[in-house]
Amino acid sequence: MTPNKNKMERQNLTTLARDGAKKSLWQSEIQRLDANEVASGQPFDAIIIGGGITGVTAALNLCREGKKCLLIEAENLGFGTTGGTSAHLNTFLDATYPEIDSDFGKHASKQMAEAAKKVIQDIKGNIETLGIEADFEYKDAYLFSQTQQESEQLQAILTSSREAGVTVSEVFDNGVPIAFERVLKFSNQAQFHPTRYIHGLAKEFLRLGGRILENTFVRETAFINGIHELKTHSGTFTGRYIIWATHIPPGINILSLRNAPYRSYVLAVKLKNNSYPESLCYDMQEPYHYIRSHKIKEQQYLIVGGEDHKTGHADPENAFSELEKYVREHFEAESIDYQWSSQYYVPVDGLPYIGQLPGSEKGIYVATGFNGNGMILGTLSANILTDIICENPNSFTQLLSPSRLKPISGFSEFIKENADVAYHFVADRFRAEAIRSIAELQPAEGKIVNFEGEKLAVYKDEKGKVTALSPVCTHAGCIIQWNAYEGSWDCPCHGGRFSVRGKVLCGPPVKDLQKIDIESLSDT
Repeated sequence: MTPNKNKMERQNLTTLARDGAKKSLWQSEIQRLDANEVASGQPFDAIIIGGGITGVTAALNLCREGKKCLLIEAENLGFGTTGGTSAHLNTFLDATYPEIDSDFGKHASKQMAEAAKKVIQDIKGNIETLGIEADFEYKDAYLFSQTQQESEQLQAILTSSREAGVTVSEVFDNGVPIAFERVLKFSNQAQFHPTRYIHGLAKEFLRLGGRILENTFVRETAFINGIHELKTHSGTFTGRYIIWATHIPPGINILSLRNAPYRSYVLAVKLKNNSYPESLCYDMQEPYHYIRSHKIKEQQYLIVGGEDHKTGHADPENAFSELEKYVREHFEAESIDYQWSSQYYVPVDGLPYIGQLPGSEKGIYVATGFNGNGMILGTLSANILTDIICENPNSFTQLLSPSRLKPISGFSEFIKENADVAYHFVADRFRAEAIRSIAELQPAEGKIVNFEGEKLAVYKDEKGKVTALSPVCTHAGCIIQWNAYEGSWDCPCHGGRFSVRGKVLCGPPVKDLQKIDIESLSDT
């Protein structure tokens, strides 16, 4: 595909796409950037791969530091998790302060709490300085228990959070019409519009001389005479530093084993009584639910998320059904206007991995393992990586180093997740559902089928056209699974996702699924 064709496609596709069939609330009103083309062969100080909050923030930070930067995105900005987040900004994290205390020490908890506060201030500062209409609002957040066991956990969170320096108190209202035993209120939390925000950052990046390439997939990298060379269909580019802002970098590396991919589900709901919560709210169920509201084009929406599960391991339809059931049990829902899912990665020891990619050439950096705190930790990652590249001191370089190994805190989770990967690598080859014939497929349905002695990933579109693919993920050889709600093939091992035509939607795979000629199979 030529650069000129890329530009025409961007002009024709004015609204944002994302890595799933279901549109999120954040896509409906955002226009794609009209970025300039970048001539092949140009050298850069830093090349940032991935156009979510991590990549865009890092690109702008480095540009402000005087670095010549190129931002490369395989689709459009906000295509991945940033376009599917629920956009909560919290000083309490999915890895709770009692857990951080136990695994890393109380000083680490204080570091993480202070960093989360600063990130919220940084996001607010960018919005005000650049005049971004990103709907930023400070909110109180309520975390509530519903059982005795949850209440005991809540007490530990209260104690450790206070010790970490977080503003938190016990109160007697949880902000939503849901029964509770105990409630904690975290002050000075926030919410915002994520795609408006990163587009505002990207425009400033372009204004300062940064360059952006959308619809550009990095196929290959090399390290030649101390310089990194990236090959794409838009050309070849070189840089002193590479940042992989794509969750897991491509290829099989230690971070594939230290992070587990999860999907989270979100509904945007109109209420009959207009009784929308004024706060951010979280229960402590397993999996937990999170609640807030947001106004888009004068329409208020209740945003409810949850029902998380490991990618490729559960039925998305059931997850959406359970989430809708939860909403209708507690709220007067008039209509469900949006429903979507998004992916995040859970680190084995609770904290993100930010810094030099282990085992790689010097100057290749990664940021992953954000759990459900992608907007906070993505911004923190951008700040840390900017300091590393600019050789500024940063107190997080050791604590969050991707090379760390916490055998006590991370070992049991490491064994559990990777035993699960090994299971799917072997078992799915023998347990995939067999159907009598491809003709049994319904329109817009995908299945793993046995056909003429071959195992295939088969999809039939609305017009009856069948696409057959190898079901073997091109990353590590696991068997993909069909995700009916997002219309994608998902890998249950490391979270790679592919379109119905086999195109990579998100890493760590870099190669598309192999297409299979069904007619040639029939003739053999």
